[in-house]
Amino acid sequence: MQFSAVVGQEELKKHLVSEVRNEKISHAQLFLGKPGYGTLPIALAFVQFLFCEDKKENDSCGVCASCRKVQKLQHPDLHFSFPTVQTISKLSDPILPEWREQIGENPYFNLNAWIKKIDVKERKPIIGKDESQEIIKKLSLRAFEGGYKVMLIWMAEEMNTACANKLLKIIEEPPAKTLFLLVSESQEYMLQTILSRTQKVIVPRVHMSDISAFLKENHQMNNDASDSVAARVDGDVLEALEMVGDQVEHDENHGLFVQLMRVCYKKNVLDMMQWAESIAATSKEHQKVFLRYALHMFRQSMLRNYTEDHLTRVSADEDKFLENFARFITGNNIMDFMELFNKSFYQIERNANGKILFTNLCFQVMRFIHAA
Repeated sequence: MQFSAVVGQEELKKHLVSEVRNEKISHAQLFLGKPGYGTLPIALAFVQFLFCEDKKENDSCGVCASCRKVQKLQHPDLHFSFPTVQTISKLSDPILPEWREQIGENPYFNLNAWIKKIDVKERKPIIGKDESQEIIKKLSLRAFEGGYKVMLIWMAEEMNTACANKLLKIIEEPPAKTLFLLVSESQEYMLQTILSRTQKVIVPRVHMSDISAFLKENHQMNNDASDSVAARVDGDVLEALEMVGDQVEHDENHGLFVQLMRVCYKKNVLDMMQWAESIAATSKEHQKVFLRYALHMFRQSMLRNYTEDHLTRVSADEDKFLENFARFITGNNIMDFMELFNKSFYQIERNANGKILFTNLCFQVMRFIHAA
């Protein structure tokens, strides 16, 4: 993967290019950020630039033998480790075909997508002790092509304690020209001893304009639609792709939001209960997408009220709705709305009862909307 294929992250790209050109590469780096920010794509592009035989000013050439091997994820000095379902395989190598296929389909993916890819039963994968032994074994060998050896560990927070402890020494004192690239969504569950041995590379949110441009170029979206999606995903390309994947779902979420606000404004309890039952019957992923959409609409309402509509990013249908709705979202209730919907998203992720959650949400919305 070339840097040019990574959405946004221009400052980070410059930093990584400079690191290679100045030969000041840390032997153990932790690429930290949400998968949708591009943690894995930026790490892969860094590896390709490192191995490239004909480096350009700001990117790998993409055509030399080394670039082609990295693009196919078949370079002999690039090794991968990732979570596996232990009853299927305790090691990463037997599942490399699925790994290559997943990255080929879309390098922006999360652990949930990977689980669905490798296990029909969707069991939790880990990086276990057997994998750590395999990593040490691979890195004890000489580089096939005489340069760097790279071990890329994806979702490094899924290493169990036995695995992490076994890797401490080699991460701290690796063989010559050996690099560890750890890719992680959260450092919360990683051993402090691992964190202390790595240099953090913070992968930030992708700029809204970069996501919008990406959607227009790759998904043939018009300006209104791409800006609307980009505005509500909080810098996450993966979330943007999930939204773009189903325009029907986008229209449904808009309809659900409009309906919720209307029944709550009218204080129609029967319709509120029916609305809560209706959305509770959908999947948890659909519920989460709706809650993100609602947060987006609240933000756009505030922008419409306080920036004279100069900064709003909405579709024509959304803009028409906001003409009348935005005035009900003010400084008196915006924080209540944001807290309610963020808290609901958190609870859905932790398997809260949908019917109870959305029934409560309806009554809270009814209170807040009349507090404007």
